[in-house]
Amino acid sequence: MATKSGKQKNLTKEEELLLQDFSRNVSTKSSALFYGNALIVSAIPIWLFWRIHQMDLYQSGIIFVIGTIISTYLVSFAYKNVKFVLKHKVAQKREEAVSREMMKKLADDKKMNKKEKDERILWKKNEVADYEATTFAIFYNNALYLVLLIIASFYILKNFNPNINYILSVGTACGLLALFSTSTK
Repeated sequence: MATKSGKQKNLTKEEELLLQDFSRNVSTKSSALFYGNALIVSAIPIWLFWRIHQMDLYQSGIIFVIGTIISTYLVSFAYKNVKFVLKHKVAQKREEAVSREMMKKLADDKKMNKKEKDERILWKKNEVADYEATTFAIFYNNALYLVLLIIASFYILKNFNPNINYILSVGTACGLLALFSTSTK
């Protein structure tokens, strides 16, 4: 960060952690969780089109793999966007309860000063908000993706060739999901 005198001011560890908590970047653990869940929910249409639309797994294998990879990426993208928005909302709603709980736990510790207690409360608040936002983002996006997929597959595109139906319904569902996640307020 540049100042008026042209010198750079280095951020402290606490400032870097605080910026990390409020950035759009997700941890490696969350990213792995997102991609794992996205892969599972993106593979569901394979079963749907194999069993219900009677598509052959081997003849349609390339379409299934490409559709699953693209869908996995876009669903994971939606998870990240929704988590970012929800994390701050959850943190605000849970702030008082987490503060009260942590103050009860830390009340007996006489060695800890007020600043350390406030840092632990902030850390716990961010941990709770991160967990709740992650789980809700996964649930919400999975439900919306599957609803969009079923509507596209069984109602809008039901008279199309199964290969075209798969491509369009999976593409529409994951594309709309990614689009809707960018407009979440």
